[in-house]
Amino acid sequence: MYLKVHRSADGNEVVAVCDRELLNTTVRRGDLEICINKEFYGNHLSGPEDVRLLLKTADNINLMGERVVALAIEMGLVERSGCIMFGTIPHAQVIRI
Repeated sequence: MYLKVHRSADGNEVVAVCDRELLNTTVRRGDLEICINKEFYGNHLSGPEDVRLLLKTADNINLMGERVVALAIEMGLVERSGCIMFGTIPHAQVIRI
């Protein structure tokens, strides 16, 4: 999985993770199009345990792909019904308040 942590000057962060085979692809759902690129999802490959550690404490999470979404479901962070499907590719966002 590709992983990138975006940090803002005020201390907020977004953890973005996508399945590895999705990097540099574009997915569509109707008029909505998402380019899955290294600028947002990074170019650092991470294993499930590293991803798990970051997802445990992240306040804002962006996930793209079957494996990473399944991991988040297993952790109790999202439900399948809460995902937006781009064809067969699930996308989920988590915002903890």
